[in-house]
Amino acid sequence: MSKKVVVIGGGIIGLCTAYYLQKEGHQVTIIDQSDISSGASFVNAGFISPSHLTPLAAPGVMKQGVKWMFNAKSPLFIKPSLDADFLKWTWAFYKSCTDKNVQKAIKPIKEIAVLGQELYTEIAQSNDVHFDYQKKGLLVLCKTEKMLEKEVNLVRLAKKEGLRATELTVQEIQKLQPNVHMDIIGGVHFTCDFHSTPHEFMNGMVHHLKKNGVAFFLNEKVVDFEVKNKKITQLKTDKQVILADDFVLASGSWSPMLTKKLGIHLLLQAGKGYRIDSYKPHKMQIPALLAEAKVAVTPMNGFTRFAGTMEIAGINKKINKARVNAIAEAVTRYFPEIKATKEEKNTATSGLRPVSADGLPYIGKSDTCNNLVIATGHAMMGWSMGPATGKLVSEIITDKKTSIAINSFHPDRKF
Repeated sequence: MSKKVVVIGGGIIGLCTAYYLQKEGHQVTIIDQSDISSGASFVNAGFISPSHLTPLAAPGVMKQGVKWMFNAKSPLFIKPSLDADFLKWTWAFYKSCTDKNVQKAIKPIKEIAVLGQELYTEIAQSNDVHFDYQKKGLLVLCKTEKMLEKEVNLVRLAKKEGLRATELTVQEIQKLQPNVHMDIIGGVHFTCDFHSTPHEFMNGMVHHLKKNGVAFFLNEKVVDFEVKNKKITQLKTDKQVILADDFVLASGSWSPMLTKKLGIHLLLQAGKGYRIDSYKPHKMQIPALLAEAKVAVTPMNGFTRFAGTMEIAGINKKINKARVNAIAEAVTRYFPEIKATKEEKNTATSGLRPVSADGLPYIGKSDTCNNLVIATGHAMMGWSMGPATGKLVSEIITDKKTSIAINSFHPDRKF
């Protein structure tokens, strides 16, 4: 049965949700407070990475975060705050930084990331959306024995989960990247990973959806809901009132502001990431993650992107030049011949990733509201999980069996 569905949010999750809902014959409307030309979905590293098996909330992360709090150039920065929502999230995140949480999260993270990768391939082969999509794997480059040992352990974990990965010597890495000088001691190659050029996918998806009847209300902000008997009866924006059968909340870091209006309290914080785009020819062929620095280097269609940092400091779009410089400096430490120019650093931009308290996304219906599906909280894995999340949300609304189990992603789960 065809339904009227409103998707709140036009990032990777919202667009993919609309894509699969439209394919099921539903009448879809997307509302976004921006013009869908910027944000986390446009500035990410483009990794489509089943190899990222462990959640952000892991043993030692909180302790390391406290140490890094006083370093303006650290990969992770958590700004202290007395805000009640921040304190609740911080406590839940701290409690989630355990081996138990990591072990519990590995299977659902792998399943949704692998599904996402399969769906990207399907979309590319369907010609619905034309975008740069390459299957060259992901190199993780290390400068210290301690980090190399950690990455080798992740290779073992990946292989145990049926993913393709291998440890490499410096000489073996140099053969894969023959024209790039590297200052490293070794690394690993997750051949199970792919990469893409984000803005091509985003712009192509918007074009496809418009062509296939999806309505867009852009630069329009959702301000309230009317609810009766646990059902949203209407949605109010700053410009109009909209009626629908079902609603999808895919508003990323802004989601808790809207769920509060429905009596749903999501533990979620915005995690800012930065990117520098370089248009000089760097001869990079395979994307790389600089292990100690937590910086990504991705050869995209026509340019190379340097991306990194996780800055949890509320919702703001301020560019911290110290963090931008830290990304650029990290790239040069690993690739001595690659240096971001002053102009490239001055044009750096950021995006806000929605970070849940346990490192798993929120996907599904809250018991508080029967016709709302929540889809947010993907942290650094939103790009990898985007198509899979969209398909799962469509399956929930269409009353189909979901492609994978989603119990671990329940919005009402306890921490």
